[in-house]
Amino acid sequence: MIKIQTVSLVDLLPVPIRNDPAMAAAAAALDIQLQETYRMIAGLDIFGRSAEWTNEETDELAWQFSPPYYDPDLPLEQKRLLIQNAIPFHRHKGTAGAVEDLIAILFGQGAVEEWWQYGGDPHHFRVVTNNADVTAERAQEFIAAVDAVKRLSAVLDSVTISQAEQLPFYFGGFLHFGEHITI
Repeated sequence: MIKIQTVSLVDLLPVPIRNDPAMAAAAAALDIQLQETYRMIAGLDIFGRSAEWTNEETDELAWQFSPPYYDPDLPLEQKRLLIQNAIPFHRHKGTAGAVEDLIAILFGQGAVEEWWQYGGDPHHFRVVTNNADVTAERAQEFIAAVDAVKRLSAVLDSVTISQAEQLPFYFGGFLHFGEHITI
């Protein structure tokens, strides 16, 4: 199997031409240019090298792909994930899954409960998350992110923060065997 990354034109030449020093030198000179062209082509794979994006590149790519929610002050890894998922977000915009995916990228875990699941009014929903940062500091950011991907007709009723803690549980018992004799 021939790989374009490592192939040499000298190896592809027929034997009579390969033995000609001028042809072998020309093929070797072209090898350098072909390898440089391959490196340039590999650099065009934007999403394949997403782990290498700088802050400036993510801001430019955000302008190009326009994810539904983007803040230049976010951590670099979150900005990368938003850009990588921009096209899927646009495909699923307006669904509970899109809201959940965006919440997962920005705030950790989160789930959407539709109105019929909790007895709310039609076209309403609420979000349940375990991220305590959603309270005062990032509440406006959270609401703006949800508004960016929810249906325009859907209304966010509330954001519920659930917290689970590991607590020690102790259980004790007492068993007494004995006789009581009355005389």
